[in-house]
Amino acid sequence: MSGQGYEELKLLNRKLDELLNKFNNLKTEYSELKNGTEILKTVVQEREARIKELEIKYERIKLSGALLGEGENASEARKKITELVREIDRCVALLNR
Repeated sequence: MSGQGYEELKLLNRKLDELLNKFNNLKTEYSELKNGTEILKTVVQEREARIKELEIKYERIKLSGALLGEGENASEARKKITELVREIDRCVALLNR
């Protein structure tokens, strides 16, 4: 093999090693990012569950305030109670059949 061919082969091998090294680094980075994404998805799910809990709690507080006759929510509470009573009446009627 000539000297120039040998140098070209060494250059190609060096470039191949660099590419393989970059590939492995990118593969590691991808794996880390994928794990980070999974962690963030879990955090988002936990936060969404917490938001739902707080929304339910807020609605209960709002309803209890309305039942006590506080603020503008009193009429809303009466409507909700009326709906619940109607639903109960429907259930009782179905049970009596």
